[in-house]
Amino acid sequence: MDFIADIHLTDGPVLWIAWAAGAVGLGWLLWARGRRWALSAGAALLLSAGVVAGVHWLLIYAFSTLPEVLPREVLAWFVAMVFALFLWALRLWKLRRPSPPKSRGAWRGRAAVTVAMLGVFLLAAVQINAYFGLNHTVSDVMGMAVARIQPLESELKRQPASAIPTPLAAWRAPEGLPAGGVLRRAVIPGPVSGFSSREAYIYLPPAYQAAPRPALPVLVLFSGQPGGPSDWLTGGALRSRMDRFAAEHDGVAPVVVVVDPNGTASANTLCMDSRIAQADTFLSRDVPQWIEQNLDIDPDHRQWAAGGFSFGATCAMQMGTRHPDVYASVLAFSSEREPALAKERHKTVDAAFGGDVAAFDAQTPLNIMQKTRFEGHAVYFGAGSRDPEFMAYMDELSAAARQAGFTVHAQPVANTGHSWEAASRGLPAALDFMAERWGILP
Repeated sequence: MDFIADIHLTDGPVLWIAWAAGAVGLGWLLWARGRRWALSAGAALLLSAGVVAGVHWLLIYAFSTLPEVLPREVLAWFVAMVFALFLWALRLWKLRRPSPPKSRGAWRGRAAVTVAMLGVFLLAAVQINAYFGLNHTVSDVMGMAVARIQPLESELKRQPASAIPTPLAAWRAPEGLPAGGVLRRAVIPGPVSGFSSREAYIYLPPAYQAAPRPALPVLVLFSGQPGGPSDWLTGGALRSRMDRFAAEHDGVAPVVVVVDPNGTASANTLCMDSRIAQADTFLSRDVPQWIEQNLDIDPDHRQWAAGGFSFGATCAMQMGTRHPDVYASVLAFSSEREPALAKERHKTVDAAFGGDVAAFDAQTPLNIMQKTRFEGHAVYFGAGSRDPEFMAYMDELSAAARQAGFTVHAQPVANTGHSWEAASRGLPAALDFMAERWGILP
């Protein structure tokens, strides 16, 4: 069973098999003699592109399901799937005439074109998953690794006052420090906000497992939307990235708490206090209070940072601009320009603030940075180099942050689009940027 769980979906044999199945399947669906068939296949391709474009438009502008357009690569693979479906239907129509419906030859032909269509579907699904970089193994898809994470036990919670953490500058790594950190899960209640969130995931570095513990910095992370906290463990490869950083710094790394600002996979609270939810209060009051009460960390919030990917990066920027006294630094990977429920701004304002544009603007990072100075605070921006829309957002936000006094570093993540690869591959450089601010030396 472990062998199956560890099968990689984005490279190796699965990728090769998918390419072979997709190429052979499409070739089988396309193979036929005659100009009439060629014209039919061409029409099916144009119709497929039109169907995908139409559905995409409806999801963005009519139903407001998507606040941003899907990447071109992803749309192209959806076109391939619809094209295969149309070719399958055409081949079945063609096969119905030469043989009696119940003949062995007819059933073989139907089975062959169905398998061919499924081969194209397999390739498209593997490629879409590879683009977004969320599920690298079968275990990720099934949630098996995440399900094995244990609840936060008392031994790892905050110690009595007699065992307060040692200042990081005075702490030295003892002998026998574990090679890697540990992951735990916990429910963070919302006594002030009334917000009900999904379980948070907590990374505790090797240094946290020492006695005495050092006063470690805090990194609070948010995932994209749709999605959930576990996405940072799968697509974000959080544990391996943090373990690598800790190995380079004598076991020291920030305590990471991956928090849920939405409540469900499909919800979108905008990370604001609005008609939708009191998400801002949850993230700025309930979450910090829980961390301080339950974990041995540095209580100085100059050592705290918020971070995230896509929606989560937008949320992190909101925390860093609305609550700089709580989150002194921000790590923003592929941040939106501003929070959004829909592509059309007025739909967001109507749903969250009853059409009150001023109330919405008062909470957006760009507007706040026009009016407030942030000397002594820092932002690290990252975005996929093949993601032009979010690269443009990064340029606009980083320019505004510099103008507002933030210490800013903006870095494209090479050869990535709007995917978890941008966050996963961008995280090490972001941690290096933060290391000096946190007082973590090599």
